[in-house]
Amino acid sequence: MTSLETRAVVTGRPARTPRRLRRYVPAKRRSWLLTVLLWLCVLYFVLPLWWLLVASTKDTSALFATFGLWFAPEFSLGDNLVELFTVRGGLFARWLLNTVVYAVVSAVGATVLSAMAGYAFAKYEFPGQKALFSITLGAVMIPLTALALPTYLLFARAGLTDTPWSIIIPSLVSPFGVYLMRVYAADAIPDSLLEAARVDGAGEFRIFWQVGLRLLGPGLVTVFLFSLVGTWNNYFLPLIMLNTSELYPITVGLAQLQSAASAGGGSQAVFSTVITGSFVSILPLVITFLFLQRYWQSGLGTGGVKG
Repeated sequence: MTSLETRAVVTGRPARTPRRLRRYVPAKRRSWLLTVLLWLCVLYFVLPLWWLLVASTKDTSALFATFGLWFAPEFSLGDNLVELFTVRGGLFARWLLNTVVYAVVSAVGATVLSAMAGYAFAKYEFPGQKALFSITLGAVMIPLTALALPTYLLFARAGLTDTPWSIIIPSLVSPFGVYLMRVYAADAIPDSLLEAARVDGAGEFRIFWQVGLRLLGPGLVTVFLFSLVGTWNNYFLPLIMLNTSELYPITVGLAQLQSAASAGGGSQAVFSTVITGSFVSILPLVITFLFLQRYWQSGLGTGGVKG
C-alpha cells in the first residue's frame, strides 16, 4: 500500500491526514466546549430562581446577614406568606386574582384570534393577502413599549383607562401568534380534508371549528403559553393604564409596594415581603409550563418542520 509520504512525492501535493483522524480531536474539544456552555446557560437561568426560592424563606434581617444562595438557620417562609397575604388588608390576593383574569382572558382571546387569522392566511386566497401578512410580520418587529403611549391616548379618548379592558383588549392582538399559526396551519391541515368537508356540505365556519381547531391543538397551546406569559409579566402597559390599586396586576402591585415603602423610609422592612410575592407570582407560570410542556414542544416542532 502506498504511504502518505510516497503519495505526496508522486502527486507533488502535501499529504493530508485522513478525515477521521483530522476531526477526532477537534470534535472532542467541541463536545467539552458545548457541555461547558450548556452548564453555563443552565446556571444563568436556574441561579436567579434558586436565589429567589432561598430569599423567600428568610426574614428581613437574615436576608442581609446570611449567604444569598443558601438557607438561613431560621426558616421564615410561613411568616413571609402570612405577611404577604395580610399586607394592606390582603391586597396581594386581589393583585394575584387580577393577574390571573388578565392573563387567562387575554391568552384565550389572543389564541382564538391568532388561530382564525393564521388559518385564513394559510388556507384562503383573497386580495391583499400578501400585503396584510407582510404588515403582520412587520408588526412583530415593533416593540410594545413604542405602542404604549398611542394605545393610552386611544383608550383615554374612549374612556376605557383605569379599567380591566385597558389591559385585556391590547393583549388580544398577537402578530407573532398569527405568524406562528399561519405556519402551523399550512402543514397541519391538509387541503384534501377541507375539500372533503366542503363536499359533505359543511360551511367554512363549521369546518374551522370542527375540523381545523382539532388539528391545530399543539399550535394553539404554543400561542396560548406565549400570550399567557407575555400578559402575566407585562408591567409597562398596566403602569400607564391603571390608577386604582385594586386593579393592579402583580407586577405593578409589588413595584408600587416597594416604592411606597422606600418613599416612607422603611424599604428594608418589606424586602422579604416583596421577594416572597415575586416567588409566589412565578409559581402559576411554572406549573402551567410543566403541565402543558409536551403540547408546547410538539407545537413548536410540528409547526416549524414541513412534512
